[in-house]
Amino acid sequence: MKNYKVTSQIKLSDISTKEVFDDAEKKLKKVRKKLAKIQDTMYAEGKYAALICLQGMDTAGKDSLIREVFKEVNARGVVVHSFKVPTELEKSHNYLWRHYIALPAKGKLGVFNRTHYENVLVTRVHPEYVFGENIPSVKSLDDLNDDFYHKRMEEINAFEKQIEANGTIILKFFLNLSKEEQKNRLLRRLRLKEKNWKFSPGDLKERKLWDKYQFCYEDLLNKTSTDYAPWYIIPADDKPTARLIVAKTILKTLEQFNFEEPELPKKYQVEIENYKSQLENEA
Repeated sequence: MKNYKVTSQIKLSDISTKEVFDDAEKKLKKVRKKLAKIQDTMYAEGKYAALICLQGMDTAGKDSLIREVFKEVNARGVVVHSFKVPTELEKSHNYLWRHYIALPAKGKLGVFNRTHYENVLVTRVHPEYVFGENIPSVKSLDDLNDDFYHKRMEEINAFEKQIEANGTIILKFFLNLSKEEQKNRLLRRLRLKEKNWKFSPGDLKERKLWDKYQFCYEDLLNKTSTDYAPWYIIPADDKPTARLIVAKTILKTLEQFNFEEPELPKKYQVEIENYKSQLENEA
């Protein structure tokens, strides 16, 4: 999966949004079973958590990816958070607060559907949103310049370094969708009655800001992909392929940690035959 990992400066315009793998859906079934098994062992060991971050333009396929990739994982082992517009309570805290309290416990997979990067993405495209945070140093739009957002990126890097040092494995995926494919998916939402509920006129307003979003994504990918919390740019025009790449990347990363189920304490091991006998000879 090294081909997708951001390890040097990138230009999104140079990166393909489409790859098609043969039998991607069939291969995904095998991978997600292995993912479920390794999560069970990870849960039993209880030393690590894993945070899976998903970002992408509207219709990039985040929801369906979560459904398909984690379908086999025990319900107790995966927790999904979808971050919407901050509530008044959330805005009364530091912008990272709501993400911090949503972090997965050790033994679990946590999935952020949209992430803490919205704070250097949507708020950069729509800087007026930051005014709702009541930051003392922000008095006008002039204060919300590149330095402001780059400082936030440094804070996010520090946040991720802290949680990684305490046992959270971090994987970040940008679902790289083409503008043409987004158009097709939006049209599908309008043409199919059962998909109408997914459509919002706001989708078209945000689409007009495509180039600005691409600039912001490219900037954050270049400034926040680290050894301890890498970004992967996933070609998202073909959903089955995108899901398979993400699943395989997660699995290969978790396999490197060699999780082990804990042994039964020795004082109980020596009594196993006795316990079996008690059960087998119940009246």
